Amino acid sequence: METTTFAATDGFPHTALVGVTGPEETLAVQGDPRAVLPLASVTKPLTAWGVLVAIDHALIDLDDPAGPAGATVLDLLDHTSGLPMEGSEPQKAPGERRIYSNVGFDVLAAHVADAVGMDFADWMRREVTLPLGMAQTDVTGRPSAGARSSIEDLLTFGREVLRPTLIPAALRDLALAVSHPGLHGIVPGYGAYADNQWGLGFELKGAKTPHWLSDTLSPETAGHFGALGSLLFIDRSHDIAAAFLSGVPFGEEHKRIWPPLTEEIVARYGRG
Repeated sequence: METTTFAATDGFPHTALVGVTGPEETLAVQGDPRAVLPLASVTKPLTAWGVLVAIDHALIDLDDPAGPAGATVLDLLDHTSGLPMEGSEPQKAPGERRIYSNVGFDVLAAHVADAVGMDFADWMRREVTLPLGMAQTDVTGRPSAGARSSIEDLLTFGREVLRPTLIPAALRDLALAVSHPGLHGIVPGYGAYADNQWGLGFELKGAKTPHWLSDTLSPETAGHFGALGSLLFIDRSHDIAAAFLSGVPFGEEHKRIWPPLTEEIVARYGRG
């Protein structure tokens, strides 16, 4: 593992923890890889993995009714249930619009908890964080945005996405493929897109610009960012995953450094 400094973070006025991993091992870190900071919405890919494990165990199904009338587990995973960011009143019919929803992921976690017969945080610990050895990750907060973790643990999760051990590769492939293509929607903090591509718990870069990922990255690059200055991305075309934590509210400084940082990461450590 290389200890390094990323040029793109020069002048960033806050903590800038960065890590990069290949499928087998961590490639590089900047800062303390074990420092625990809030993930905000980077919690969602972790929650989605717990949902996918329940699907693989045949405890729930993507087509199960869940959330508002007419919506399914799939709709909650890919933000097409019609639920708003916060609140219980649907804004659109299921499948009509991509509406980014925190409450949708909390409803989804409650659906899984009912199906597996335990609190969702206990399910996550038993089926995701403990098997992967993510000892620094706390999943007791909101399933949509309340987890805390470290760069070290996020890179462990990134390796799991690159080479899944808890779910079949085919289910991982489905999670990282465009679900409900061609839907209009908003990426919070960046704006509206005619084709706002998402998978199941993961945003897909697609053709979105401006974006938190560099325009040079593959449209299939998957990941998430959070409102407390966190990000995780999976670039399967280069067989790497990377994470960033700052612990401060997302703002213009994050917008400034993230595209060049993600480009620098792929240029320095991307494979293939």
